[in-house]
Amino acid sequence: MSVATQSREEAVASAIREVSHIATLPEVTLKIVQLVENQNSTAQDLNRVISTDPALCSRILKVVNSSFYGLPGQIASINRAIVLLGLNAVKNIAIAASLAKLFRGGELTNNFSARALWDHSNATAVASKLLADALKLGLADEAFLAGLMHDIGIIVEMQADRARLIEVVESVPRGQNGTPQADMLDIEERVFGANHQNFGAALCEKWKFPASFARVAGHHHNPFDLPFEQRTLPLIVYVADRLAGELDGGFRLDLTSLETDPRAMADLKLTNEVLDSIRAALPEACASPILSLEA
Repeated sequence: MSVATQSREEAVASAIREVSHIATLPEVTLKIVQLVENQNSTAQDLNRVISTDPALCSRILKVVNSSFYGLPGQIASINRAIVLLGLNAVKNIAIAASLAKLFRGGELTNNFSARALWDHSNATAVASKLLADALKLGLADEAFLAGLMHDIGIIVEMQADRARLIEVVESVPRGQNGTPQADMLDIEERVFGANHQNFGAALCEKWKFPASFARVAGHHHNPFDLPFEQRTLPLIVYVADRLAGELDGGFRLDLTSLETDPRAMADLKLTNEVLDSIRAALPEACASPILSLEA
């Protein structure tokens, strides 16, 4: 192991230890993740766990009844939601509802607020789902959650050392239109000793999330560093991240360019026509956020 690699791993481990006693996912959410990953689990098992948390029940039902899922009529029970959507979809909604609580850090500087990052994460999640649907990959729910949490490493930085995150944000030079003129990841490396991809992947591992989410959090800026067979979800979020960056507001300090690498288009078999159709649909799809910070 090189000195640089060891130093990065120590920086990441230190930050994750700090976050572990500041903000974590609720125990019930972690139980849900473990339950759904167990192939022997049933809808009744999931219903029993979720029913122990009335607030989570309420949020799941609110999401299930949103226009996002387009289900007929009002769904009044968690059991019915599980039957209609499946265990995996309900698990993802539960995780997403819990994640929202971590983005309530307020405004750190004029150039960064947790809400702007949440808005961007929501937009990336919606774009990821639209992409997965359009490409008929059968990954829509997984893609939504992956998009929602792709920048979770920035929340790790905020929770572990707000002063350093402020230094990073203030150190990113921006052009007249607000476009970053330097790579934020390089600045994170200098200030934190690691970047938000490293922190995000480590947090996913800490929470025992599926490996696919750790790959998205850890490689949404450089998906081509992954083996071809592991790239699909990171590539979807890579493209969605740029589509979300085109919207007004939200966070995009880590994107010096919104251009999509042609290799991503080729690997996903994504045409410009499909990309343009998603680009056109995205603003309306994001107009009513599925999950709010206040809920």
